[in-house]
Amino acid sequence: MFTFFDVHTIFFTVGRQQVSYLEVVCTLAGLVCIFLAMRAKTANFWVGYLYNLLLFPLFLQKGLYSSMLLQPISFAINMFGHYRWTHPRANEANNRHELKITLLDNRRRWQVLLAVAVLTVGLGAAVSRLHRWFPAVRQAEQPFLDAFILVVILTAQWLSAQKKLDCWAAWMTVNITNAVRYPFGGLLFLALESFAKIGMASFGFLHWLKKYRKEQIDAPENIG
Repeated sequence: MFTFFDVHTIFFTVGRQQVSYLEVVCTLAGLVCIFLAMRAKTANFWVGYLYNLLLFPLFLQKGLYSSMLLQPISFAINMFGHYRWTHPRANEANNRHELKITLLDNRRRWQVLLAVAVLTVGLGAAVSRLHRWFPAVRQAEQPFLDAFILVVILTAQWLSAQKKLDCWAAWMTVNITNAVRYPFGGLLFLALESFAKIGMASFGFLHWLKKYRKEQIDAPENIG
């Protein structure tokens, strides 16, 4: 019987590269999601939920287990971010009653970088041994690189959920790395999506920076 999760086995060919229709849909959903986030639109979370659900079976098929396991966690962070953006505390709201864009201080930035390094090593080591613990599971592809991407994505999402301008540095790191590694994993369309996201992340940073500066000027303590 045909099910939703069988979609990842349906392919068409681009040159000599097989591409699943599920990958194409994931690509479109990812681009729409980042476009809405770039514009600081709350609707990005609704598209993000769909994106997480589609990526899970796609990464399962490709043996990218860290990225696969990321999706339920990512879904939960999206829910948290959705709530934070739409229910800011009084001192966090801008004049449109939305969560304000803010920045990490230098101490918090170093803490984030240290956490990324430690979690990448720990997760990469665990994923590289996954096939030994569960013989039915195929050996992981690029376990430490996959782990690094997972950790940086979670960092970017956590910062995005709190509307930290710093999130765009993390997203840029993710997109550049994915643009290089996806073709080697047989994910042609996701590689093209990552290249597009590099440009979109640049515009997203500039748009958020403009909003951040305007919100600083419009803050009650700066008025009157």
